Amino acid sequence: MKFTVQINASPYQYQASDTAYHFICEAIKKGHEIYRVFFYHDGIYNASIRAIPPEDERNVVKRWSNLATQHKVDLVICISAAQRRGLLCDEELKKSGINDPDCAEGFRVSGLGQLVEGVMESDRFLVFG
Repeated sequence: MKFTVQINASPYQYQASDTAYHFICEAIKKGHEIYRVFFYHDGIYNASIRAIPPEDERNVVKRWSNLATQHKVDLVICISAAQRRGLLCDEELKKSGINDPDCAEGFRVSGLGQLVEGVMESDRFLVFG
């Protein structure tokens, strides 16, 4: 089965990001495909390279980056939600003339069209948060 997942909640405020992450890991273990993970609203904070939790806490951003690298999961953050919240990735930084990226490795910025495509290409669409 092919899944697209949307995450709307920030990583440390609610359980949604953790639940989505664990669901995705289990789905991959069982042989399912994760077509795309779309971070929307405050969910875009899951991509913030500036999130540095204490050493004895989980590092949500790093977990997502590792998932993208190890399993080739497409992690997309909504450009509108990111711009409203001041989270910019390489493409926007170049346009703005800023040289300090905000997004962690493995994430990319795109629009709602990527979410629509993910829903259309997947068997199931799940929303967390």
